Amino acid sequence: MTRSTSPRGIFVADAPWPTVARRLEAGAVAVLPIGAAAKEHGPHLPLGTDWHQVEWLARELVMRRDVVVWPTLNYGFYPVFVDYPGSISTSQTTFIALVTEIALGLQQAGAIRVVILNTGISTIEPLETALGDPRLVREKQLINVYHGPRFIQTSAGLAEQTFGGHADEIETSLMLTIAPHLVDLPRAVPATTRIARGLFNRYAPHAPNFSASGVNGNPTLASATKGEQLLHAMLADVEAEFEITGAHP
Repeated sequence: MTRSTSPRGIFVADAPWPTVARRLEAGAVAVLPIGAAAKEHGPHLPLGTDWHQVEWLARELVMRRDVVVWPTLNYGFYPVFVDYPGSISTSQTTFIALVTEIALGLQQAGAIRVVILNTGISTIEPLETALGDPRLVREKQLINVYHGPRFIQTSAGLAEQTFGGHADEIETSLMLTIAPHLVDLPRAVPATTRIARGLFNRYAPHAPNFSASGVNGNPTLASATKGEQLLHAMLADVEAEFEITGAHP
């Protein structure tokens, strides 16, 4: 993958409206990053872990692609983690409505193609619902960054943990590369049992989804070297998705 030496895209927050209008009229892709800034990631990672990841991807896209990137939507539907202080979730209805209205705004601004860059799991279904709104008549695409084939293959090849899924070896490795100053690795603790699907909880030690730490996996096995390979794979998947048009007509 070749990265341009100067940005090919722009951030809306840094540009005046005539610049945004010109770029969209010329065919630039409108990008809405979505990443939680208030979602627990164990005792060793910041609550903004998802936000940092999608911001990193957005910066890379601005360097590589003709994109107009809107500010990251950093609140959303994350009900699994609300037992942990600092974690915030909207209702599914609120999240769908918010994303739909933003997407309509991008369309009104002149975007001929809208791409949502999503770092969540619980957000996938409501995002699909939002993009299915019949008022959205322009091309739109949902890219779920953890679901790309290169990322999945790289994760499987690198992971030493016996199970994972949240604040684990993989996510911690990503953060050791993106923002190592925010990772307190000595505080990382491995989960003793795999968390069952559903809400995490801090209050019922005998429940299958109990986690005192909020970790599902073994973050003590993380490294920046793994993180570099994972990010390379994730970005390659995102760029490959950008080549796909008409995915959600």
